[in-house]
Amino acid sequence: NVEGMEISEHLPKLATCADKYTILRGVSHTLGAHRLGQEYVNTGTRPLASLEYPGYGSVITKEQPGTIDLPGFVAIPNTRQKPGFLGVKYAPLNTGSTPQKGRPFSVRGIALANGLTISDVEKRQSLLKDLDTTFAGIEKDNQLLDGLDKFGRQAYSMITSKKAREAFDIAKEPKKLRDEYGRNSAGQRMLMARRLVEAGVRYVTLTYGGWDMHGNINGSIKSQMPAFDQAYARLIRDLDERGLLDSTLVCTASEFGRTPKINGNAGRDHWPKVFST
Repeated sequence: NVEGMEISEHLPKLATCADKYTILRGVSHTLGAHRLGQEYVNTGTRPLASLEYPGYGSVITKEQPGTIDLPGFVAIPNTRQKPGFLGVKYAPLNTGSTPQKGRPFSVRGIALANGLTISDVEKRQSLLKDLDTTFAGIEKDNQLLDGLDKFGRQAYSMITSKKAREAFDIAKEPKKLRDEYGRNSAGQRMLMARRLVEAGVRYVTLTYGGWDMHGNINGSIKSQMPAFDQAYARLIRDLDERGLLDSTLVCTASEFGRTPKINGNAGRDHWPKVFST
């Protein structure tokens, strides 16, 4: 829907909302290995053996913290981003799984399971406070203990917060909207991301699929791309319809691009020299 902008035939739905995003066509670096490329793209800083840099989510959690009853940084289902030298208190909350059709979704450490009640949690928290006073002197100068203590306080706030538990409850979304996103990992992860952003989580990251297509790239693209196209286009429209797109930066990237030429296995190899996000 934007004159002069050509979109792949595998992305027809994204082509209809091209006025809502920008393609950065000249991204480039020199690291052709997956781990190093992922670290570079997720931190914005070239990796060093001597220092672990924090990912964007950890930086945002430190610089623009949200409310105590919501995690500042959530990964669906997990992420390669790390808190680095900022410390464990700025690490992401990994959901560990993806919402699936016909199954209740819960996040380990937030959902109340096995008959546990809010009253039980409050009793345990009271006992923990008594124990904490004993170790207060040791904890004061220990970054790891301080980070774990912050995790403990936030975990308690999230478990006892109806807002936090409901933020992860994707079953509250209308059936029609869940279908529009797609009842698959791409669709349900992106819908969960929108739900968390709407609730007030500052940074959400998600992964989808495997794109290391050294062979049979044509067949792999045809099997993976439709779900991504459907979900991502719906995410953009959904944020726009709710008035959230102006205040939400949505970015899609890989750790590097693929070679301009097809190889002998009908695939493409690693190519960090130029790619798009």
